[in-house]
Amino acid sequence: MALMRRYRSTKIIATLGPATDNKESIRALFDSGIDVFRFNFSHGTQADHQARFDAIREIEAETGRPIAIMSDLQGPKLRVGTFADGPIELVAGRRFRLDLDPAPGDIKRVSLPHREIFEAISAGTELLLDDGKIRLKVTKSGPDFAETKVINGGPLSERKGVNVPNVTLPLSALSDKDRGDLRYALDMGTDWVALSFVQRPEDVAEARRLIGGRAAILIKLEKPAAIEHLQELVEMSDAVMVARGDLGVELPPEKVPTLQKRIIRLCRSLGKPVVVATQMLDSMVQAPTPTRAEASDVATAVFDSADAVMLSAETAAGDYPIESVEMMDRIVQEVEASEIYRSIIDASHDAPEPTVSDAITLAARQVAETINAACIVTFTTSGSTTLRASRERPAVPQMCITTSMATARRLAMAWGVHAVHMEEESRFSAVVTRAVELARQQELAQPGDKIVITAGVPMGTPGSTNVLRIERVK
Repeated sequence: MALMRRYRSTKIIATLGPATDNKESIRALFDSGIDVFRFNFSHGTQADHQARFDAIREIEAETGRPIAIMSDLQGPKLRVGTFADGPIELVAGRRFRLDLDPAPGDIKRVSLPHREIFEAISAGTELLLDDGKIRLKVTKSGPDFAETKVINGGPLSERKGVNVPNVTLPLSALSDKDRGDLRYALDMGTDWVALSFVQRPEDVAEARRLIGGRAAILIKLEKPAAIEHLQELVEMSDAVMVARGDLGVELPPEKVPTLQKRIIRLCRSLGKPVVVATQMLDSMVQAPTPTRAEASDVATAVFDSADAVMLSAETAAGDYPIESVEMMDRIVQEVEASEIYRSIIDASHDAPEPTVSDAITLAARQVAETINAACIVTFTTSGSTTLRASRERPAVPQMCITTSMATARRLAMAWGVHAVHMEEESRFSAVVTRAVELARQQELAQPGDKIVITAGVPMGTPGSTNVLRIERVK
């Protein structure tokens, strides 16, 4: 049974799609370094996702490594309607009308079948079409129409997307399609649910009620409206994704890099895993190597201390899915091996909370670095102890031992965590013995090495970390 230990701390997420749609391709991605697989419910059928799910669970059983599966819900997609005679050309300075009339459009108007948009906009509101390529400014609006002036023109074809920056739309983050997909994903056994179009805390609360603890929640920050509630949204979620592609449509591009750093910093301080996503190695959809700028983009996310970096079209529909993973893996390892990286991490530790658990976790990092331990071992039920240890970003590997397979899988998202599933053990002495055995078996320590162990006594009580122990591997 392969151990599949990763020699890096930052995790890699791959999106599955037509280019990686069978067990052999998925296994090749996993062998190349993937820790989490993303199912994009904007594409494919539920049966497609079920087949991928089954393949991943077979690979998990074959390798003995917990693998996380993320179901990414589409969210409400705002799109224009159809055109009678094919694509049109919008010219700057001309007038263009959007309305609820379902009749095919022309050079003067098109259907926008979203009453919620008309309720939320007013004169002066800007509308972005086709990923921001076309910019309109509202001059007059009513409950079923908007008269606009074309600011930036260009070709417009049917069903192109519409963005409404700087406006909180009266829409749930969960459409009817999303609710059906969510039920399917939960019944399938997904580990993470990714919420699109999150704008306000109520969106997360609604999803939390529907999910009922059956999966962890990752919120995608892609709407500027969400940034107004950033602290509360991060606190309410289990993990966060910086979706730069969508953020970059509704925000000026120059604002996205500093916002990315701000989000990562907040997530780190709150101990929530954070993913940087979208267009990371985009040119590798069609080319065997990335641009130097893309390599620097991935490196920046790693230097910023992101928990994970994500591949989208590169692995879902690209010509070089395996090469994309291998390239990302090499970039991450190169950054993490640099002295600059360690100095940035060491300078960015947050003050611990005044709790026993935080004190023990902080001490574990300091002790491990002082005695040059081979690894830190955390025992956890819910995952909170291990996430606390991950937030410390120790210079040595972390092995998480848990009796919950669901927890082991979810922790595949977290920085530096090598999760191992184990049967329940009630005696602390037996737990210590098992920790030493597993550290050696998982190739995290060798005979003669010292390891640092944290646990909660009595065993099996969530959030009760109160013991720190140093053991020598025999």
